[in-house]
Amino acid sequence: MKAIVIDEFGGPDKLQERNVPEPKIDANQILIKLYATSVNPVDTKIREGAMGAAAGPFPLVLGGDVAGIVKEVGDNVSRFKPRDAVFARPRVFGTYAQYVAVDADVVVKKPDNLSYEEAASIPLAGLTAWQALVDHGKVKAGDKVLIHAGAGGVGTLAIQIAKALGAEVASTASGKNAELLKSLGVDHVIDYTQEDFSEVLSDYDMVLDTMGGDIQHKSFKVLKPGGHLVSILEKPDENLAKDLGIHTAHFMMEPKGEQLEKLAELIKQGKLKPVIDSTYWLSEEGVRDAHTKSESHHAVGKIVIREK
Repeated sequence: MKAIVIDEFGGPDKLQERNVPEPKIDANQILIKLYATSVNPVDTKIREGAMGAAAGPFPLVLGGDVAGIVKEVGDNVSRFKPRDAVFARPRVFGTYAQYVAVDADVVVKKPDNLSYEEAASIPLAGLTAWQALVDHGKVKAGDKVLIHAGAGGVGTLAIQIAKALGAEVASTASGKNAELLKSLGVDHVIDYTQEDFSEVLSDYDMVLDTMGGDIQHKSFKVLKPGGHLVSILEKPDENLAKDLGIHTAHFMMEPKGEQLEKLAELIKQGKLKPVIDSTYWLSEEGVRDAHTKSESHHAVGKIVIREK
């Protein structure tokens, strides 16, 4: 089968198209014929070598989202059958390929009102947003939530999830993305090129930090005592948090089928719709271009890769 691999760490030019063996499945897995995948920041970080040997042996196949149809099911799998339309965040990376072996318990049937490209944009970013808001941020109806970088892959989904939970949502973005954020349900758009969010927001229950650094540090100022600062980038200052009475969390997303099922329900209800920045082909040139676009930090929503 065709796959896009790296033999060494480095820039987008290290991504190469290659013919590799089709994966074998065990009794608890399904084999998915991939129709689409997506690019997440973790893909470019792994490619650059940020995870080192922990990323796995070369040749390494990147990619953490899959949408497609079931080709084969393991002996212990009863929830799926061949030709089912599905999507998932597999437990291991390797979705820049025509076929992907995935543990059945993290796979969910694709909502009918979602294209394969849209479905591929959801799992990793959507689960990250859900776990930040629900598991770590304890967001409930009536809470005030600040989501940084609302126009990003995680941000666009986190905004909609927070609104579905009944929260009042503020988000930072450049002025050109203000209308998009309002269309997603944001109550207060902060144009970071014109104003400092920490000077205009206060008494918030939760902040989702996707930026780190100075942005994260300033985020403490907008939280009420007992509030939650949740980062997907770097660990918040525990001493400062203790002084201010703030709960903090820094986490890595875990693939969870039951949570992806909840996202699928929001999609079916029309409460969650992905924002697609651009789509590329599953080819050497296509994936290189997709990674270059991701690293430009100018993408609005998700970058999708589709198989021909």
